[in-house]
Amino acid sequence: MKPTLQKAKLLSTLMAATLLFTAASSASHADSKTEILSLSETESVIEVGANGETAISKSAESVRSAVDFEHELDSYKPLKDHYSFYFTYKTVHPWWDAVALGMEEAQRQFLDKGVTITYEYMAPDGASADDQTEKLHTAEKKDYDVIGVDVADEAIISPILDEMVESGTKVMTFSSSDAAEGCKRIAYVGNTHNYEDGADLTEALCKRLGYRGKVAILVGSKGAPCHEDRARGARDTIARYGEMEIAAVEYDMDSVDLAYELTLKILKEHPDLDGLVCCNMSNPVGAARAVIETGSRAVIVGMDHDQEALRYLDDGVIYCLGVQDCFSIGFDTLQVAVKIADGNLPGRLFPEKTDEITTVIYQEDAAPMLALLYGDIS
Repeated sequence: MKPTLQKAKLLSTLMAATLLFTAASSASHADSKTEILSLSETESVIEVGANGETAISKSAESVRSAVDFEHELDSYKPLKDHYSFYFTYKTVHPWWDAVALGMEEAQRQFLDKGVTITYEYMAPDGASADDQTEKLHTAEKKDYDVIGVDVADEAIISPILDEMVESGTKVMTFSSSDAAEGCKRIAYVGNTHNYEDGADLTEALCKRLGYRGKVAILVGSKGAPCHEDRARGARDTIARYGEMEIAAVEYDMDSVDLAYELTLKILKEHPDLDGLVCCNMSNPVGAARAVIETGSRAVIVGMDHDQEALRYLDDGVIYCLGVQDCFSIGFDTLQVAVKIADGNLPGRLFPEKTDEITTVIYQEDAAPMLALLYGDIS
């Protein structure tokens, strides 16, 4: 029998996560390998006993390992009592709002230690390398201790970062997209294994389809390293199987609406489509809407923790999702930025690339993840 679910009484240990991703909707580290997670021990997230006491189920504990909210600053002692940073990223989107809330937690902990950190966190409404270029040139003229960049297009932005570093500006990259190989940026904090994420999701799809069928790929933003790398991982995986083929590749520019329209177009042109690989957080939602509307049986795999996507996962419309640990990315970014501001280089205090995890979750994991991130246990 399923344990009783009690909507009114969430555990206090889940509250931070609930607040984090509720804001994100409107805002244990591992090596650079995707962690595969499948939970089948129990269906519930919160068990309520006869006396009304609640306890986290085993599945909820496992899901919590995918998104780590429990961080403490390391023992490094900052050289100043005030720092000013500038961060720019691809586009205004709940994914980056979640990263920002990891930064806010690090900011709070620094303040508790007497260190004040202020920062600007800026992005355009739509992904644009031109907008990012303009923002970087403007920020460079101001007195920021460190400028952080989630690279919109590595071919365009990487040379600009090189010029900034050569002129004495302290530059790091963060979040989902590093600069091009050989760029002079000081360090990167974020997903270092986007190619592997794309390959792992596509391998799961191919296995689900019995290694035969027609698949479409929704990439995301043109030139965005994370999206392009995931798509490359998807293409390379499909190429290994002689009875698999790629029917279409489309760029949805990280837009749910455009992903929906493109999926409708693909399904009209290929009504026998067997699967969709979605390379960002927006396109699994758009793809799922189109699949439901058309009655298609196409199997969807995609990225991240959008609440609507998790509900589609719970309903079986989406087969699996690769969830990145946004909170850890934000927390670690701020810690590394302080060390860079103090003149430190990668080595003993921090690596050149700080690896953050991606966890692939399946239908049985959706309810625990919804409860953890959104307090959604309906």
